[in-house]
Amino acid sequence: MPPHGPVRAEAGSRYDQQGRNGQGGRLGWLGELSLVVLLIVVGILVVSTIGAVLAAVLDAGPTSAESEVFFEDPVADMALQLVGIAIGIPIVLWGARYLGRRPAGTVSSVLGRLRWRWLGLCAAVAVPLIIVQFGVMFAWTWGEESAEPSGDGFPGWTAFLVSLAVLAALVPFQAAAEEYVFRGWLVQVIGRAVRSPWPAVVLASLLFALAHGFGELTGFILLFYSALWWGWLVIRTGGLEAVITLHIANNLLAFGLAAGFGELSSTETAADAPWQAMVVEFVFAPLYCLGMAWFADRRGVARVSA
Repeated sequence: MPPHGPVRAEAGSRYDQQGRNGQGGRLGWLGELSLVVLLIVVGILVVSTIGAVLAAVLDAGPTSAESEVFFEDPVADMALQLVGIAIGIPIVLWGARYLGRRPAGTVSSVLGRLRWRWLGLCAAVAVPLIIVQFGVMFAWTWGEESAEPSGDGFPGWTAFLVSLAVLAALVPFQAAAEEYVFRGWLVQVIGRAVRSPWPAVVLASLLFALAHGFGELTGFILLFYSALWWGWLVIRTGGLEAVITLHIANNLLAFGLAAGFGELSSTETAADAPWQAMVVEFVFAPLYCLGMAWFADRRGVARVSA
């Protein structure tokens, strides 16, 4: 009789091998992959539909019929987008537990849970590093026309503080969801079928870059390059904590600056990043990842399951 409840991978399994628990057969990973992707698409459609209904009921929709946004207010529209991405977390955790038949917490780390102390230490490094990275970027592009703010300017303290409150509440879930989907669950699902972590890391990194849309070639290279390093760091540290904190810090600072300059309604993403941002990322991505890998070794952070 098959065991009831979740089944862990064998002791000594890497992060990408947490789905190799002997459940579901050889092609079970295909079923998990297909159904979870379908649920994510359906979830995004449901959130979008709810947003459209609320905008219509509250008469808060855009004034132009050709507009691509749901709400005229950029903060409300941004909140809807963030929620639409954040739903990826419960979906992939459900997929791991009930389709992969493994503990949902193994998507967080090889210990089967988020290691909160380690996450806090990662945040203590990631936050100042991101501030320095943004500072270097601003100093490099200062005075260039392409770097000039294109928004409506400072929206006033009330609107700005409301924007920051909404972003602080939702961006951590949005950024973490992208890590759970691309660096976490997807890598583990593919890891059920391949022995090396690299096919999963490369494919997940490519999909992560493409998910940000088609912009500049430099933006695509930046995203793909960063994702490869982040994927390596997840395998190297046995969990998502280090990349979650960096992603949250990056997005909070980026969205906060956009709110301050009145650019929350902008449709640009990291895929539209200029070549200077790509060059800066070439330095800071390995700096953070190699540094955190060394730090994890010094702290005795688990790389494989117990």
